[in-house]
Amino acid sequence: MLGPRPTAAGPAKTDDAPLTAPGATRAMEAVLERVLEARLRQARDTDAVFTHEMAERVAAFVRRGGKRLRTAFVWCGWRAAGGSGDADAVLRAGAALELLQACALVHDDVMDGSPLRRGAPAMHVDFAHGHRAGRTNGRAYPSAESFGTSAAVLAGDLALAWADDLLTETALASPYGPRLYDEWRAMRTEMVAGQYRDLRAQASGSSGSEEALTIAVLKSARYTVARPLALGASLAGADARTLGALRAAGRCAGLAFQLRDDLLGAFGDPALTGKPADEDLRTRKLTPLLAVAVRLAEAAGDQDAAAVLAPDADALPGHTVERMRAALERTGARAEVEARIAGLAASGLRHFEATGAAPAVQREFASLVERAAGVAPRHAEELV
Repeated sequence: MLGPRPTAAGPAKTDDAPLTAPGATRAMEAVLERVLEARLRQARDTDAVFTHEMAERVAAFVRRGGKRLRTAFVWCGWRAAGGSGDADAVLRAGAALELLQACALVHDDVMDGSPLRRGAPAMHVDFAHGHRAGRTNGRAYPSAESFGTSAAVLAGDLALAWADDLLTETALASPYGPRLYDEWRAMRTEMVAGQYRDLRAQASGSSGSEEALTIAVLKSARYTVARPLALGASLAGADARTLGALRAAGRCAGLAFQLRDDLLGAFGDPALTGKPADEDLRTRKLTPLLAVAVRLAEAAGDQDAAAVLAPDADALPGHTVERMRAALERTGARAEVEARIAGLAASGLRHFEATGAAPAVQREFASLVERAAGVAPRHAEELV
């Protein structure tokens, strides 16, 4: 039997056997494409310049995609809560998350001044390039950079509007609409709170482990895994016990994902990650990795490491980023974070098992955690 499959005329349907998480992600891509085409038609009815320069850029950014993990976690949450049958609402919720992620990334790149995203110029950089190529010299925007920043903020806002529209339409059509929307509303607020705490930590030069953890939970753990799982479960009418287990699983798996992202931000290959490898270190962004390294350096009396890793350190001569990487290794911070990732991944799987989900669904969740965290949960092989 086939599982959910998108059709040109309408929503995805399911037969008796549901899709796997990868299959659901592929089906979501078809739903997302239809949504983008509809939004672009609406944009053309509004204004041709806006469509060509703004809406089409946003659509292209969304299509360029990423891991699409959030959709897969929505699917796992739905299946863990007993979801079956018509999967259209699940796929549309996943598509809304991809649009929200586009907003988050565009705005995050503006705030961090990141030049690269998904292997291409970040949105604000792309707009600046277009401004220069057009040789426009408006008095309100004396520089291409100013224009690029302002335009990218609007592009992120447009992606957010598309996401909210899609989620609202989905909620209105679902018998579990209020529960779905409650999860969505909480997630948006947490995402903004996490981003603000991130900005605030950078402005204050914080290096505290507790603050780093708070930011990671708000900005990534809940948004990337815990809330998507709960969004899916809400569409299956999950009870409080199942939702509690999924939120605990999502917090652990989401933190593992963020810690892996921190390591990639310090040691990753830009050709594989699609973003600069030294940005977090160069800006001394507060991450759990950096907080652990500072704590270990101070405990060991390693003054050189503490100085080079300090968030308020003056610019040092020579290869500062290389010195920071060496300090992360020498203090044992990299090894400690790797161990934390493994422990969190295993804990996430144990919490997910508490939902009573079928072994096949548990295996899919374990596979997703391995993709997100870069490590296989220790007892995933038992799920046979």
